[in-house]
Amino acid sequence: MLNFTKMNGAGNDFVMLDNRSNEFLYNRETIAHLCDRHRGIGADGLIAAELPETSNAQLKMRYFNADGGEADMCGNGARCFSRFGARLLGEERALTFETLAGTLKAELQGELVELAMSQPYGLALDSKLSVADETLTVHFLNTGVPHAVVFQENLATTNVRNLGAAIRFHEHFAPKGTNANFLQIEAPGQLVIRTYERGVEDETLACGTGVVASALLHHILHGAASPIAVRVKGGDTLLVAFDRDGESFTNVTLRGPADFTFEGRVEPSGL
Repeated sequence: MLNFTKMNGAGNDFVMLDNRSNEFLYNRETIAHLCDRHRGIGADGLIAAELPETSNAQLKMRYFNADGGEADMCGNGARCFSRFGARLLGEERALTFETLAGTLKAELQGELVELAMSQPYGLALDSKLSVADETLTVHFLNTGVPHAVVFQENLATTNVRNLGAAIRFHEHFAPKGTNANFLQIEAPGQLVIRTYERGVEDETLACGTGVVASALLHHILHGAASPIAVRVKGGDTLLVAFDRDGESFTNVTLRGPADFTFEGRVEPSGL
């Protein structure tokens, strides 16, 4: 039997495992079954805690999308991991942990977590792409995982699933593809976002790294000052703060909820 904890960050939900003993084998099919909303626990991804590889961190975070494929990073998942890992270690205020995108630090503020993000890179502005019989202006930034961003006048009428899938698999982002974010500006420094996530292959209620990429692009393109508030589909508002140093960003943080939902036991072989 496999013990697990279910968590969500602004509606982005995860199966959390304590795998410091390395007893759970990362089989892609098993992970996909666990994340299946009809036959398994149901989640946007699976996150496991391992022992760190260096003395600079307390734990190592492994993140897998709902399709069972491993990804470097997940912003909402990392906030959830911060509270999960802190509970495992008996920490109350902070956690430092390894990810494939680098070593991250988090401050625990009750049910909220402020996460220090890795250095964003790969900025590309104003790409004109033919998508679903229309030409879109697409911006790009990697905030631990790749994100394409499209500004829209009205998110309510945006077909996120169709346009998102078309951008995610567009040859411009081959071979690994990208996440696709659609933004509406409510006011300077206030955004609404909807995201199609690679690996989930659908719209999700929130995407932390997508929120960060979108906020930074809003600053670049429209001059919005830090911090920037971004409301996700799940209804929560996440806060992105940063410093601008020439062409680079420093001290990028993502602040938002990370909630424990329930705990349980499951037999993976029976899924």
